[in-house]
Amino acid sequence: MTSILVVDDERSMRDFLKILLKKEGYSVETASDGNSALERIGEKAFNLVITDIRMDGMDGLQLLNHIKEQTPSLPVVMITAFASPGDAVFAMKNGAFDYISKPFNVDEIKTVIQSATSRDNQIDEQKSITEDFPEIIGESREMIKIFEIISRIAPTPANVLIYGESGTGKELVAQAIHNHSNVASSQFVPITCSAIPEELMESELFGHVKGSFTGAIGDKAGLFQLADNGTAFLDEIGELTPIIQTKLLRVLQEREVKPVGGTKIQQVNVRIIAATNKILEEEIMEGRFREDLYYRLAVVPLRVPPLRERKGDVPLLVDFFLKKYSKILGKEVQEISSYAMEVLMKYDFPGNVRELENIIERGVALEASNIILPESLTLSSFRMGKKDIQEEVKPQFQAVANEEELFDRGLEEVMTELEKNLLLTALEKSDYSKMRAAELLKISFRSFRYKVKKYNIA
Repeated sequence: MTSILVVDDERSMRDFLKILLKKEGYSVETASDGNSALERIGEKAFNLVITDIRMDGMDGLQLLNHIKEQTPSLPVVMITAFASPGDAVFAMKNGAFDYISKPFNVDEIKTVIQSATSRDNQIDEQKSITEDFPEIIGESREMIKIFEIISRIAPTPANVLIYGESGTGKELVAQAIHNHSNVASSQFVPITCSAIPEELMESELFGHVKGSFTGAIGDKAGLFQLADNGTAFLDEIGELTPIIQTKLLRVLQEREVKPVGGTKIQQVNVRIIAATNKILEEEIMEGRFREDLYYRLAVVPLRVPPLRERKGDVPLLVDFFLKKYSKILGKEVQEISSYAMEVLMKYDFPGNVRELENIIERGVALEASNIILPESLTLSSFRMGKKDIQEEVKPQFQAVANEEELFDRGLEEVMTELEKNLLLTALEKSDYSKMRAAELLKISFRSFRYKVKKYNIA
């Protein structure tokens, strides 16, 4: 049973916390001052100490220092009044796990204590998981399923199609498959299909010979030659043009490539892992993606869930990013307060893990103490409610469609201008993220991209 020591010089407060925590299933002992608390800690192993900051004799801050000297791993939660926020920050800088403010919110107390007492187990579980999959941080049921699938498919040569929203970590999953495969010692060669101009894509994939086109000053190996006997990772596969799709299909069928401008066919033995944030079945129905290529790629389809579907991984990811950016930025920010964590747990993360990483990096950069507080979190400002949308639509409509202008210009022209203005407004509100702008307008990402292209919005 988890054992907690409550330290407070007010008997009523000790009794209140003892009753509350016992109802939650904890074993609770109390001490009326710092010296008595140290004696108890010396006699018995506790999982958590909860202590008031302001006490007669040895105060909570002094007690904290003694505990950290004697038992550094023992988490300590401080009780503070609203009048002493400086003491709370000082305590956090000196090793306190978290603080609870008076007057108490019972749910907040439970959250802080649960977080403090389960911390060691969480760290142990994380270490156990990352021993096998160091590329990916996660212990949720959804991620465990992915780990199990990777374990089964990695040793086989089967092609894999990874799909999921932007920022979910599809390339990390691809890297994990390669690392656990029988060709882990060979090359893992990634390429982002949307980042390469159409006229250069064939050369990037299949290579070229000297003089085959302007600028080809020498022979160049393509993705498949570089990944021979290894793994080729094609990210954003849905962006390939029909011509390249046809040539890629031949590579999958015949295991051979012909460089641009060349006459010699080269045999390649490559495992292909592709990824997309599109729904390729819809792309097939619209005639933009070859069905036969889809089935060649999706021998094993693997969906990476968005972060909002695996919220249980948020604390692990936060801990990982805190350590990462504290080191990179040269700061000592190693903790996040329970209130800040609560804010993150309620957030939907439309940008997924990539957005969380950005939030923590920014928080570490901005935070002056050694703990991330809620005010250091800057969440995306694009999220607007229905009422906000309506408020945006109304002035846009009024600007382009008063009654006189409507009949002069015609409905089609007015609605065209209105739609274009709303697309631009959504892009501005979403920091020019097309995925987020589509969510803002309550339309599919595919529809949004079509409309952006239709109106030639750069």
